[in-house]
Amino acid sequence: MKSVTLVVLSVWLASVCQLAAAAPQPYTLDQLLALALQGNKGVDAAAAGVDAARAGITSAEAYPNPEAEFTTGRVSARQPGAGTGIGQTLSITQRIDLPVQRALRRELATGALRAATAEQELFVARLVAQVKRGFYETLRREAEFAAAQEDLALTQQLYDRAQVRVDVGDSPKYEAIRVAAELLNAQKNSQSALLRVNQAKSLLRQQVGGILPASFSVQGDLGALPALEPLETLRSVMLASNPELIQLRAELDRARAALEYERALRWPSVALKATSSRDPEVRDTQVGVVLSVPLWDRRRGPIDEAAAMVNRVRSLLEAREFELTQQLDAAYQQYQIAASQVEALQSGIMRQAEAALRVAEAAYRYGERGIIDYLDAQRVLRTARNDLIAAQFDLQVAAIEIERLLANSSAGSSS
Repeated sequence: MKSVTLVVLSVWLASVCQLAAAAPQPYTLDQLLALALQGNKGVDAAAAGVDAARAGITSAEAYPNPEAEFTTGRVSARQPGAGTGIGQTLSITQRIDLPVQRALRRELATGALRAATAEQELFVARLVAQVKRGFYETLRREAEFAAAQEDLALTQQLYDRAQVRVDVGDSPKYEAIRVAAELLNAQKNSQSALLRVNQAKSLLRQQVGGILPASFSVQGDLGALPALEPLETLRSVMLASNPELIQLRAELDRARAALEYERALRWPSVALKATSSRDPEVRDTQVGVVLSVPLWDRRRGPIDEAAAMVNRVRSLLEAREFELTQQLDAAYQQYQIAASQVEALQSGIMRQAEAALRVAEAAYRYGERGIIDYLDAQRVLRTARNDLIAAQFDLQVAAIEIERLLANSSAGSSS
C-alpha cells in the first residue's frame, strides 16, 4: 500500500509541475481578444472584402471612356483629273450616362459596401464569441483540475490515516483497500482533468491564432455574473444591431436597386459621335448622336430575375429574423436556468455538502462512523462542486450567445 502512496504522490507532483510549466504567462480575456483580432487571418480577409466593396463605389462613379476609331487608306482616281493620295477618317464616340442609371449604379455599389461591412462585423462577432467560449472553457477545465487536485490531496490524507488505523488494529484492512481504490480513482480524475485543460488551451490557441504562444495560461473569474437587460429590450436591440440582419437588409436594398437598374436600362442609350474624313480633294466633318433603341430586347429576363432575387432576399430576411429571435429566447432561458442553478448550488447545496463532509470527517476521526460514510460525503461534495463549475460555465456560454446575437452591444460581459 505504501508503494501505491508513493506512486500517486509522484504522479500528483508531476501533474502540478506540468501545469505550472505549461502556463508561464497569464492572459486576460481582453488580451486574448486583442490578439485574435490582430492575428486571425479571417479578420484580414473580411477587411479586404470591405476594401474591395469600397473600390466598387469608385468603379460605379467612373465615367465611360470615349471610343476613338482611325482608318486610313489610299484614294485612287476613277475619272481623269481626280486627285489621288491618302484618305483618312477619325471618329470619336462618347457614351452618355443617363442620370437615373448612374444613380442606381452607385446605389448598387453602396449596398454592396454595406453588406460587406456587415459581413465583416458578423465574422468579428463570431470570432469574439469563439474566443470567449474557449477562454471560459479553459477556466472551467482549470477549475475542475484544481478541484481534482484537492480531492487527490484529501484522499491521500484519508488513505494515510486509514493505513495508520489499520496498522494499529483500530480498523479492518478493508478500509485501507477501499480508500486505496478511491485514491486510484482520484488519480485518474486528476490526470483526465489535466488532459482536458491542455485540450481546452489547444482549442483556444487555434481560435486566437499563431500569435498566441504555445505555452500560456488564462487569468479570469469563471463565477463573475454578467447582468442582462429585459428580454423585450434585448429583442429590439438584436433586430436593430445584429450584423447578419444588417447584411440581409443591405442585400435586400441592393436587390431592389438592381431591379430598378434593370428597368432603367430599357431606356434608349445615348452617345455623341464626331467624325472627320479627309481625302486629297475634300475634308468632311460631321457631328451626330448615336441612339440605341431597345426595340427587340426589352430586358424582360433580367428584370424578372432581379424581381425574383428581391423576393428571395426578403424571404431570407424574414426567416432569419424569426430564427434569431428564437435563438435569443432560448439563450435567455438558458441564462436564467443556469443563473438559478448557480444560486442554488452556491447558497445551499455546496454549504450543506461541505458541512456534511466536516461532520463525517469528525465522526470518522472519533470512530463513530465508518470510512464508507466519509467517502460518500466526499463524493457528494465533489459532485456538487463539479455541478457548480458546470453551471457557471453554462451561465457564461448563455451570456456569450446573447452577446453574439446582439453583436457589440452591452449584453453583459464578465471579462
